[in-house]
Amino acid sequence: MSISAADVKKLRDMTGAGMMDCKKALSEADGDFDRAVEILRKKGQKVSEKRSDREANQGLILSRINDDRTKASLLEINCETDFVARNQEFQDDAESFLNAAFENDIDNADDLLKIELDGLTIEKHLEEMVGKIGEKIEINNVILATTEGTLISYIHPGNQLGVLAEFDGDLTDEEIGKDVAMQVAAMKPLSVTRDGVDSSLVEKELEIAKEQLLNEGKPEHIAEQAAKGKLRRFYEERVLLEQKFVKDNSVSVQQYLEQNDAPLVKSFHRLQLGEND
Repeated sequence: MSISAADVKKLRDMTGAGMMDCKKALSEADGDFDRAVEILRKKGQKVSEKRSDREANQGLILSRINDDRTKASLLEINCETDFVARNQEFQDDAESFLNAAFENDIDNADDLLKIELDGLTIEKHLEEMVGKIGEKIEINNVILATTEGTLISYIHPGNQLGVLAEFDGDLTDEEIGKDVAMQVAAMKPLSVTRDGVDSSLVEKELEIAKEQLLNEGKPEHIAEQAAKGKLRRFYEERVLLEQKFVKDNSVSVQQYLEQNDAPLVKSFHRLQLGEND
């Protein structure tokens, strides 16, 4: 059957797919718009499968937090190129996925894909985006944080790095919280306190430090004690509350908070494009 330009435009407006794709889908569907939409969705799924081996290390990190700062979401959506990540339509879709995660208390990417948005699951929306854009697109991380204390959200300019920091109490000065969240972004701590560092990593650091000292000719008993000193320096570099505060190296992060009568950090989440599992 003959497919009019008006029908092609109508289907394109409905789906956002390319003109030729819309014309082919309408022809295959004998002009039936519902069938044509389904054909385009299936094409999007095929495109997604074809591109499954491609690297998707670009994209956006987005956050949303409620007014009383007791609930927040952090989302990582990935694509192949920065050109797509900077596209306004891609950004709008990402924001809608973030809002769905926040409003439905979603704490992982798999559950978010099952949420319905405007009559389609988010998984189907991603398939349509792949079909339209022609790049691998996926949601890799969704974090939900709730607290009886205070949450602070920080997104680094460019939306490639984001932090949620939880404070163990009422944080009245938001700027103090932003300072600490920026510290997490910049200094990549492993944990808030020493207790949060994986014991196997601690043992490995001690072993490396001791081996270095033995290779320098230090006696065993001296090497053991000196290795513990090196471990202290490891904690100062990788444990948040013990790190030197980036805006004032004369104090630690914990001392900075205590000097400002602010609650200590209880937990944090850090997402950076291309660095998360």
